[in-house]
Amino acid sequence: MNKTLLVLFIAALFASFSWAKPVAATSYLYSVPDSAWQESLGNHRAVISVAKSADVAHLAFRWRRADADVANHRFIIVESASGDTVPSIQRISVDNQLCDIKFGPVKAGTYYFYYLPYNVQIPAGGFTNDYVRLAPGSESAVLKGKSVEAKVMKVESRTVHDSFFPMEIACSDAEMQQYAANYQRPFYVFGEDRTLPVRMRHALPFSWLSYVQGQTLNLSAQPNEYYAFQAVLWSPAAALDSVTYSISDFTGTAGVIPSKLVTCFNHEGVNPDGKSFIKRISVAKGAVQPLWFGIDLPSDAAAGTYSATLSFKSSAGDVQSLPISLTIAGAPLADRGDSETWRHSRLRWLNSTLGIADAPTDGFSPMSVAGDTVRFSGRALVTDASSPLPSQLMAGNNKLLSAPMRFVITTADGDKSFKAVPSVIESTSGHTLIGWQAEDADLSVSCRVRSEFDGWSDYSFTILPKRDLKVSDIRLEMDFLSASTPLFMGLGLAGQETPVSYQGTWKSKGELVRPVGTPEPNIPHDEWLYPFDSFWIGGAHAGVQCEFRGADYTGPMLNLYLPAPPVSWNNGGKGGFRISRVGTAVTRVTAFSGSRDLHAAQPLPFEFSLILTPVKSLNTASQFTDRYYHCLDHPIPTDSDINAGVRIINVHHATFVNPTINYPFLTADKLRNFVSEWHSRGCKVKVYYTVRELSSVFTELWAARSLGNEILHTGGGGGYPWLREHLVSDYVPQWYHRFLDFTMPDGISADAAILTAEGETRWFNYYVEGLRWLVKNTDIDGIYLDDVAFGRQILKRMRRAMESVKPGCVIDLHSNTDFSRGPANQYIEFFPYINKTWFGEGFQYNHMSPANWLVETSGIPFGLMGDMLQGGGNLWLGMQYGMTSRRPWVTDDKICDPRPVWKVWDSFDIAHSSMIGYWEPDVPVVSDNPAVKVTVYRHSDGRTLLSVGNYSDSTLNVHLKFSKSVFGKNVAKMQLVAPEIANFQNAATWHVSDAISVAPKKGWLIYLQK
Repeated sequence: MNKTLLVLFIAALFASFSWAKPVAATSYLYSVPDSAWQESLGNHRAVISVAKSADVAHLAFRWRRADADVANHRFIIVESASGDTVPSIQRISVDNQLCDIKFGPVKAGTYYFYYLPYNVQIPAGGFTNDYVRLAPGSESAVLKGKSVEAKVMKVESRTVHDSFFPMEIACSDAEMQQYAANYQRPFYVFGEDRTLPVRMRHALPFSWLSYVQGQTLNLSAQPNEYYAFQAVLWSPAAALDSVTYSISDFTGTAGVIPSKLVTCFNHEGVNPDGKSFIKRISVAKGAVQPLWFGIDLPSDAAAGTYSATLSFKSSAGDVQSLPISLTIAGAPLADRGDSETWRHSRLRWLNSTLGIADAPTDGFSPMSVAGDTVRFSGRALVTDASSPLPSQLMAGNNKLLSAPMRFVITTADGDKSFKAVPSVIESTSGHTLIGWQAEDADLSVSCRVRSEFDGWSDYSFTILPKRDLKVSDIRLEMDFLSASTPLFMGLGLAGQETPVSYQGTWKSKGELVRPVGTPEPNIPHDEWLYPFDSFWIGGAHAGVQCEFRGADYTGPMLNLYLPAPPVSWNNGGKGGFRISRVGTAVTRVTAFSGSRDLHAAQPLPFEFSLILTPVKSLNTASQFTDRYYHCLDHPIPTDSDINAGVRIINVHHATFVNPTINYPFLTADKLRNFVSEWHSRGCKVKVYYTVRELSSVFTELWAARSLGNEILHTGGGGGYPWLREHLVSDYVPQWYHRFLDFTMPDGISADAAILTAEGETRWFNYYVEGLRWLVKNTDIDGIYLDDVAFGRQILKRMRRAMESVKPGCVIDLHSNTDFSRGPANQYIEFFPYINKTWFGEGFQYNHMSPANWLVETSGIPFGLMGDMLQGGGNLWLGMQYGMTSRRPWVTDDKICDPRPVWKVWDSFDIAHSSMIGYWEPDVPVVSDNPAVKVTVYRHSDGRTLLSVGNYSDSTLNVHLKFSKSVFGKNVAKMQLVAPEIANFQNAATWHVSDAISVAPKKGWLIYLQK
């Protein structure tokens, strides 16, 4: 039996109106069949009947479509009984309202008219297929002879998800003109329930032709429900600008619901920083603008019927009103309605401030200020006596600066000198704020420094000229101790040893292209991709990132790592950066902006931020015990995987547990059951959940669209047919994935994501609330982040949201080096809040220097550990940093299998050993060739495992040198034993004095034994 949607009896509808012109009436049944037809035939069809055989049948199908390009699709008409395709079709008139065609020859019977066939795509990624287009010369033959009329019996959609009915059955222009003429209002207001989100932007739904202006909108809710509804503005005669609304209290015999409990999401909101804002409501001429409202009903709201009036006032002073009747009945909703997404109660999450707090997150100490020193967890910033800038940066006892940092303004008379004593404005456990101001006859210079508990500080300088003045440069000079800062990354450079000399300029967006997959060392610095806005310098135990700010930039994954240059620093292309060695002990990094004219009373801002590293203590035990199972399409480990030590399961999107990208709420019950099962087997479960793109099946899609470009990115459209048929235009298609092994409710057969807006949006607020909801309601143990667009403030909120429900949740972060130089540099501000990195996509492990491995890949200088990805990584060199691949990720047609190495980990009990990397000054074992490195894993009882790695392109025979202070004189009597490890090494034994042959880009795992 068909799933019938509704029958429209148009004749009765039109009887209530007195029209200036007659309007064609049509009575169609809209439904969905029990079984979906072949996908390639498209998502829509008309079921038509032909009463008798004829050479020609005529069909006038008033299909009332809102999608684009309706005349450029191939038509397919199939006889239902035989399955034969009608050979000839003649188009008489095809537009968005009417499809007038002839076809034949025909026999008496039922026919299916498919009018949107497309080429199905199986592979995931970007949807590159298209509709089956009208071929030149086809459907152009003139069909002659007496025709029989074909009748539309019903209009069917392939699935419920594909249906246009009822909100995308469009009125014609004439019908809308007649509706306007009938009421003659300055503008029009329609009320609609949450269950029928308004979709079309430029046409009224056909069902609204029976809507009487001023009729009451009837709503039904339960106590403690956050109730959402729509009020829709339409102005066919003129644009509306700066519309305001007012709503009365809801009054009834049972009491009063105050109007202050009502929110219009299109008008008022709270940004991701927790600040309230007001949006202007404007409606273009002829546009249909839904406004989404929410009523925050209290849990003790008395049962009964309440009445209110919602009024809208245009800037011209015209007022239109919508009466509302709200009936409250039933038991209070325990969760405000959030467990049932169709209620749209989660719209209130858009204005959430969850996680905004002025206190450290778990694992960090409260900040303190003592004299000129600001202390973070294990790090310190010493402020200069006469400047707001640091005189010293410290991690532990490791100092980074050889002299105070300097903000220099140079004129024709030389460098200006500004001195004043900084003052503490605010000091809490979560942040400090320091102010500073100095001046001379020409300029007033001020600075505010905000430092936060995670080691981040932001310096915001403002230069205020007292008169017009020419300057030759404004720059920041940083003198680092070369011995403390041997490693560098950023400003267009991959992770490497700190250069002795280097210079560049800020680049304009899109200028540079890096060939994908090209080994990093073979490309000169001026061909690297963006961005050039930041750098990190330091070593394994102390370092600092400096980011030059001032452009509209809020997250690392903004527009594929292509932020605009920071405006003041760039100075129209005059600005840049340079690295130079001052003597042998000092490395100077300078950011300069070049010459410019300053104008009286016109402030000029300069901003940069610092974050001290490492951001946390290295947790090697977790690295060796919390082993990842990460499979793109099958999130179920085998018994062998569990026995090998898998303890964390990453549930990717496009799986039966988590099918829709960045919206894991539609299958929450399945996710909850999955988590429960794997918790019983000793595993944690994390899900893919980010924000840069968003599944198009998310419930709040149409409410988000009503907000313009606030949440969803504008663009040229295209992509998967569902997007083209329903969103039509003004969107950017992203990831596409067709479900092959499972189906979803409402017949959803594929996930087709769309791009979210750049910058900070209220969807970030929703995202944070969604994270707490997932932890609370599905018991997940954390999330997997895949290149995201938000910044560190959201990471802090996420941490607090998870910790409020389940302390100890885990976040791991993935990035792709094919987009930019150094994803580690891009994401340093995230590192205080994540547990692990997976920066392996696009990495060329066999071409990376030890410095590149350490800085860009391992995470170790920042207090993190990581896993390898591309091609499974390099098994031998990865062990230098305690890294393996993830089981059983598929990459370069290879299934990653680190289990043989994990077996060695377990037999040695590596989790309880100390890791002493080759980069440590006191590493107790070294080779006699600098191209061969040794990392030592050593227990307190003396048991020792050596990771030997050859970074050169040649086989090298090396001798190992052992520290007598660590191993004693008896080391000469010991043996080196390499165990058999599948796909890694054959068994071998050496005396400690023997030469060891190490193949290029490979190595050994060797026990030191008596």
